[in-house]
Parts: sequence; structure tokens; C-alpha cells
Amino acid sequence: MKFIPLASPDIQAQDIQEVVDVLKSGMLVQGKKVAELESNIATFVKSDYVIATSNGTSTMHLALVALGIGKGDEVIVPALSYVATANVVELVGATPVFVDVEIDSFNIDASKIEAAITDKTKAIIPVHEFGLPCDIVAIMKIANAHNLYVIEDAACALGASQNGQNVGTFGNFGSFSLHPRKAISSGEGGLITCQNPESAKKVQILRNHGVDIIDGKMEFVEAGFNYRMTDFQAALVNSQLDRLAATLTYKNELAEVYNSEIQNPKIKLPNCPSDRVHTWQTYHVLIDASINRDELIKTLREKGIGTNYGAQCIPDQIFYKNKYNHNSAVLFPNAFRAYKEGLAIPLYEKLTRADISYIAEELNKL
Repeated sequence: MKFIPLASPDIQAQDIQEVVDVLKSGMLVQGKKVAELESNIATFVKSDYVIATSNGTSTMHLALVALGIGKGDEVIVPALSYVATANVVELVGATPVFVDVEIDSFNIDASKIEAAITDKTKAIIPVHEFGLPCDIVAIMKIANAHNLYVIEDAACALGASQNGQNVGTFGNFGSFSLHPRKAISSGEGGLITCQNPESAKKVQILRNHGVDIIDGKMEFVEAGFNYRMTDFQAALVNSQLDRLAATLTYKNELAEVYNSEIQNPKIKLPNCPSDRVHTWQTYHVLIDASINRDELIKTLREKGIGTNYGAQCIPDQIFYKNKYNHNSAVLFPNAFRAYKEGLAIPLYEKLTRADISYIAEELNKL
């Protein structure tokens, strides 16, 4: 039986050759290929500045450090996301303040943000969950009204937009991931976008051990990190960029097959508002509470379909539960439900429409 994994990166022969060429050159660390990638992404998302890093988590960590956020500060984050969204807040010594999500979009509920703002709040990290833009326009209005920074966690959403503007270009910083489950991948890698030259310079210095060039000499001006990307990783991504627009178009076509062919009343399909463009990094559904989601994952695997739960209810994870003692089921009911009843099913460019139809057929049998 053919097995359809939940995700599978589309690495082609030309991509491999680009990496081989860099390996043969002997110039492996951050160099001209990284600079080329930064320029290409800046053009793609229409951002003034792009900085490539070692992974997506490092991008948010760098943004928080660059903004001077730390002990005693609060940062608003959605209760449903990958745990890294809150971890970076903890890592700088600040406190993550969780806000529930909308059950139809799995994104932070903008209408609940203002109630979470205190005199300690310094920033909001809204997530464009599964590749669907959150209502970033509304969130920016709230942030501007309260003088808050915004770091967009757009890990899954390279190419997504609201009202024609690319996510990652609304806030003070945007964060993208190049993990293998993303539309383009360097294995591990991240991209930071911003529109402010001082912010970009700060991040560039922090990314590379705190190094700046002063009077032609290398000086260590910050206690920085080693968050650099290698040139062979950048070459791998640059090669894939040529296919990105076509990949996103095809993934939207596959999503429409799911939308039309999954007709089981015990499965709630995702929703994409008309003012937004979705990247469908994950096709995430809700399974009726009467069905054991974890048993379903095993059953689908036996039928050759790889699935998994989609994201964590972060305050319900052991570290956060022990530290903050939130009753997530009561305080964040939508995030808790999406965590317990959510199911991520395969959707990526290597799949055929027949593959999608087969998965839909099996889901309809529930």
C-alpha cells in the first residue's frame, strides 16, 4: 500500500546541485548565497529588510532582544500555536500572556486582546496559524492605540496576505520558518523581515556574535548569538524560490478538493475569509468529540495516511501548566478544543488530486 506522509519536502535535482556547488566551493558559512536569499525574499514579500537565520525560533528571539523586552515585561501570545511562540518570551525573561483563538480560524481572537493588556504589556506576537493570516489589520490598530510592538509569527505563512499585503510586513518584525514542513525548506532556517534600518542593523549584529564593522575592523558591540545560516542552506532555498508561487497556487487547488469532497458532518473544515490568501501549510480540521482523535490517527495510518494533531494549547503543556496553573479548558476553550480535537491531514505539492480524494473518502467513512 502506498503511504502518504503528513508532509514531505519537495527537494529536486536542481536544488541538490546548488548545494553541491556551494560545498565544492569551500565557502560554507554565511556569505553571498545568504545575501542573495535575503534579497530574493525581500522582493517576494515586499519588505525593506530581510535577515536569514539558523531557524524560525531564533527569529522571534532576536526580535524580542532587539526590542529590549525582558524581565518584568508581558507579551501577548495566542493560546494555540507551536510552543516556540511562548518559549521565546520565557527565554528573554518576560511573561507570556495567553489569549484564546477563534475556533473558525485557529488564530488569536483580536476582540479579546485589549482585555489582556496591562501596564506591563510591551508586545503582541500574533500567529498566522497553519498559513492563514490572522486579522493583522485589526491587531495593528490595537497595537498602535496602546503603543505596543508587534512581532508576526508567520512561520507557516510565507506568501500569505491580508488585503493584498504580505504577512510579515505589518508589524515591527515578521518571522518565517524554513522547516521541512514549510513550502520551501533549508532543513532548519528562519527569515526575519522588518522595515526599519536601525532594527535590521540591530538584528544583524545580534545574529552574528554581536559583531559590527567599525572603521574597517571587526568589533564586538553586543553580547550576541550564533544564529547564522550557512551558504549551502541558502542555496537550497534560493533554488526552490522559483517554484514557490506555483506551489502555493497548487496547494490552494488541493485545498479546494478537500473543501468540496470532505462531506462528513463530524468533521469541521477550516475557513479562509475573503480578504486573505492562505498558504495551506497545514490543512487542519476539527473532529467531533464523539470520535477518539488519537485512535483515528492510528486507523488512518493503517490505511496509508499520515496525520497528527496540529498545534499545542500552550498553557496546557507541562512547563506552562506548572508555572502558571491555568485552567486551559475554562480560560482558553477554543485553543483547548483545537488541541484535543484538531487533526492535520496531508496537503503539499507532491500530492496528486487523486491522493487528496482518497484521503477525503476515508474521512467520509468516519
